[in-house]
Amino acid sequence: MNQRIRNIAEQTLLVLVLFTAFLLAFDDKLVLPAWVQTVGRLHPMLLHFPLAILLLAMLLQFFRFTTQNAENTFYQRSLDTLYIAGVLLAGITVAMGIFLSREEGYSGSVLMWHKWTGAGIFFFGALTYWLRNSSWYQGKVAQASSVGIVGLLLVSGHLGATLTHGDNFVLAPLTDTNQIATVPIEDALVFEHVIQPILQQKCVVCHNEEKQKGELKLTDKASILKGGKSGKFLVAGNPDISRFLQRVHLPMEEKKHMPPKGKPQLSPQEISLLALWVQGNAPFKGKVTALASADSLRIMATAYLKPAAAPEESYDFASADEELIEKLNTDYRTVTPLAVNSPALAATIYNRKAFTSQKINELDAVRSQIVDLNVSKMPVTDADLKIIAQFEHLRKLNLNFTDITSNSLGELAALKELHTLTLAGTRMKSKGLSKHLSSIKSLETITLWNTGLTPVEIDNLRKSLTGITVIKGFTDDGKSPLRLNPPKVNNESPVFNQTLAILLGHTIDGVKVRFTTDGTSPDSTKSPLFNQLTINQHTHITARAFKEGWYGSDPITFDFLKNSFKPDSLRLLYPLNRVHLAEGADTFFDGKLGVIGANNPAWANFWAGVRNNDLGLMSQFKKPVKVSSVGLHYMIEEDTGIFPPEVVEIWGGTDPNRLKLLTTFRPALPKKGDTPSIKLSEGAFAPQNITYLKVIAKPLASIPDWHRSKGKKALLLVDEMFIN
Repeated sequence: MNQRIRNIAEQTLLVLVLFTAFLLAFDDKLVLPAWVQTVGRLHPMLLHFPLAILLLAMLLQFFRFTTQNAENTFYQRSLDTLYIAGVLLAGITVAMGIFLSREEGYSGSVLMWHKWTGAGIFFFGALTYWLRNSSWYQGKVAQASSVGIVGLLLVSGHLGATLTHGDNFVLAPLTDTNQIATVPIEDALVFEHVIQPILQQKCVVCHNEEKQKGELKLTDKASILKGGKSGKFLVAGNPDISRFLQRVHLPMEEKKHMPPKGKPQLSPQEISLLALWVQGNAPFKGKVTALASADSLRIMATAYLKPAAAPEESYDFASADEELIEKLNTDYRTVTPLAVNSPALAATIYNRKAFTSQKINELDAVRSQIVDLNVSKMPVTDADLKIIAQFEHLRKLNLNFTDITSNSLGELAALKELHTLTLAGTRMKSKGLSKHLSSIKSLETITLWNTGLTPVEIDNLRKSLTGITVIKGFTDDGKSPLRLNPPKVNNESPVFNQTLAILLGHTIDGVKVRFTTDGTSPDSTKSPLFNQLTINQHTHITARAFKEGWYGSDPITFDFLKNSFKPDSLRLLYPLNRVHLAEGADTFFDGKLGVIGANNPAWANFWAGVRNNDLGLMSQFKKPVKVSSVGLHYMIEEDTGIFPPEVVEIWGGTDPNRLKLLTTFRPALPKKGDTPSIKLSEGAFAPQNITYLKVIAKPLASIPDWHRSKGKKALLLVDEMFIN
């Protein structure tokens, strides 16, 4: 290595050591701008390179003082180059890791040990680099230091894999006892042996004690019911509005799809089991055999726990060309062999927006090899079934949530080997359905939940389809009514100027909405029915939905807020927190209210925040306006250190250099354990004609002693201001 480059590298190493020590010393006080967070997220991608460089350097270091290598100039120069490069890259990786650890969802002892073992590799590596030419640094010392660094690399790498992939990731193939398959069906519990293992295998990797993405933990009943930062994980009895099932059904390319792209995905069988469990009110106790014999959850759980010994399937057709299969794999479609050396193929089509019939037609070259086709959630129509009917060896067909009707199912009679057909979420009619399904002579299993067929129609169909298992899903027998989801607001914005006609509605026909304005929960008979309501002042409405045969919805609250005057110009007096910039000064008068829950776009985009300085806003009106109150709309989430302003000052006048203090007010502070909320606080004063208005909101300077962040500055988040 050129001496000049070596000198620069060594000076950089010294700076990096000091910088890393600073980061570790003040780790809990770091407030990172967005671009640094982006740098931190490169940590998992970069770390493999310094790992390889350091391992190679330690191998050379171990044999550095042997007779044949001690005098080998090329060997020694290669060692020096690899050593300084490996240590420098390790330092950069450690700094990135510290940045990444400041993001939400990383905590616990595994993170701590991973951080300090990683830092130990860097500091130990830098120390041995500087001492490597000392007279006492000879054979056994060099070998011991090499073994020490490699040992730290192994430990830190294992801890990193645990953080990224879950506990026991490396040894899981050896230690997995496959308890799911061996539990006797008569002893199997619905949650413990069916639902929890699915969550454990596909979800807990990101939602555990050490890594709680979205502040969600899925390791036990209490945590599952508690939910996370964006709200409840599930709504018992209602899979349609259960957040995790909504995320599961999002397209793979959607950022909020769960599990994330690149992680093991839930199989259709697992999704159905989870949906049926939620639909059956998400029981955490009870045996599988305690369910009714015809209950779909029992049928599917039995198959999941104790699958019948199926004969090995054989195929009498040749394999498709590998290059052709590779070309058919695109961003919207996958085509893969069912097993190693098997000619049979499975095809799945994604991306509803980009779907056309051509996506199926393009599979024509391998239609003889496709035995499993999944077009779930695609806008597949009756006409497309004519194309699918040409896949002569098709054995499994997933048409869940497509646009087909029962009229077209007769086309599938041409499929002589089709034994599994899933039609969940489609619109079926009982007339002629039995005839169409009976024409598919090889059919063994049909899934029909959420198809619009009544329980009686499905029972009649089951009787007519002898030898075919009909999976119908949850049935409302009158003993287990479902709970309505809450009403919703149809107004474009809850912020208004003079008057507002409130629009409340519901997605289900025949639902009655009742409301109160005093904060109490509406009653099903005494509270007024919502019909039409026009308001001219701040109004707080609590609403519930009711319908005969259903449980009333949970109460939901809506704030409708009046803002009489919108300034002609706005200017921030102090900078906003770089993570909560929203729309700058315009944030406070754009009529967009934020929400609680970091996974919601309204949380990320509508809150403007400060922590290390005051929130200061100067407003100007072209013509004087008469003002008597100013209010702030802010978030409270004490658990994460988001508190109300400590004090708010309102200044006004006609000369920007001679404003007078109109009022001050101090919003109430939350108590330990308070539920996250959004509040409005106002300061009133004698009516004033003003041209300039200045608002100063001071963040809480010292979080209370009962909080885990006691003594630190609180974060202040404001989404809107109101001038009346």
